[in-house]
Amino acid sequence: MDLLRSIFKGDKVIWIIFLFLCLISITEVFSAASTLTYKSGDHWGPITQHSIILMVGVVVVVFMHNIPYKWFQVFPVFLLPLSVVLLGLVMLMERVNGAARWMTFMGIQFQPSEIAKMAVIIVTAFILSKGQDEDGASPKAFKRIMIITGVICLLIAPENLSTAALLFGVVFLMMFIGRVAMKKLLILAGGLAGVAIIGVTFLVLTKNSDLPFLHRFDTWRARIEKFTDDKQVPAAKFDIDKDAQIAHARIAVATSHVVGKGPGNSVQRDFLSQAFSDFIFAIIVEELGLIGGAFVVFLYICLLIRVGRIAKKCDRTFPAFLIIGIALLLVSQAVFNMMVAVGLAPVTGQPLPLISKGGTSTLINCAYVGMILSVSRYTARLEELQEHDAQIPMQIEAPIEEGNSDAQTAADPTAKVLNSDAEFE
Repeated sequence: MDLLRSIFKGDKVIWIIFLFLCLISITEVFSAASTLTYKSGDHWGPITQHSIILMVGVVVVVFMHNIPYKWFQVFPVFLLPLSVVLLGLVMLMERVNGAARWMTFMGIQFQPSEIAKMAVIIVTAFILSKGQDEDGASPKAFKRIMIITGVICLLIAPENLSTAALLFGVVFLMMFIGRVAMKKLLILAGGLAGVAIIGVTFLVLTKNSDLPFLHRFDTWRARIEKFTDDKQVPAAKFDIDKDAQIAHARIAVATSHVVGKGPGNSVQRDFLSQAFSDFIFAIIVEELGLIGGAFVVFLYICLLIRVGRIAKKCDRTFPAFLIIGIALLLVSQAVFNMMVAVGLAPVTGQPLPLISKGGTSTLINCAYVGMILSVSRYTARLEELQEHDAQIPMQIEAPIEEGNSDAQTAADPTAKVLNSDAEFE
């Protein structure tokens, strides 16, 4: 037990949530990867690969949560330039399913957008923390955040519009929490709404476009049209193709009932090419029922609430903004994935964090969990010091008249730690 406690440090609730998400991931990916099994002819191959990635992810969590949170401020120094270069290069790569989102380096396939998302979240938290004054965040902080976020989102958008929109939305919420002037946020929101309306109108009215960086124009338009189409197509007409993804996802949800069909008994997994990724929530509901789906939603809600409580304990703004941004990113991505699965949003291609089968996204999400745990270790240590300081006056009042100076000596190191910018270990 002592060995486990020495390895798995930090907030226990975050660890429990992470453990449950990993267990659900292994169970459901094993069931939902039937199409991969059919293509490869290897029954254990897909789940073995996913399990190995999750085990590496646990190592990433342990590694990251042992890093003092202050070192995370250094990450954007090399992550931002690297992201810009990689996002530029990935556009030249071969397109998979109509989009160039993946790069291969030394036999390892990864998505540069995942690295870029981490860089933007960290640098936004850093700028907000450094730009705080009595009236809120300084105007310079807003300007710097918008420049960095705008550049990264513009590089991501041509190949993955939903990811760019999601990232920008999270940054917007971080600026709201970080006390950026409401007038600036309202102007920004109005401008974005106007751009969105013009963009959607252009997509609907224009059948095709030869403009640069709009090679996914037809895909965006088709998704909007299908989402707004109210016509009900008989289930018998559905077939195994990309256009029937959302239809089979709805069938999976509609046939689940309260307790579901049981793990491994999904029917629609054989008709969903992305059942193990973009539509895994539909498979979860089909197999585990409404109870299982509600439990997954509950886990993400608990994650957001718990991170909020940890952030509230921070005595510095950077760690608080950092973990709030991470939690908002994970939970908002999960919400989008679930909404797509149940037909409340157009298809976006967003995986379910820590549950969907993936490589880069899984490892980056594990790194996010490690960062949250690192900050939780800091707040736990902070509480210990505060409790120690609360006991010092009681120790001083009684013995001080008898010439006992030990209590005052004990108070000096604690006060020095709290008043300094010492690294958390």
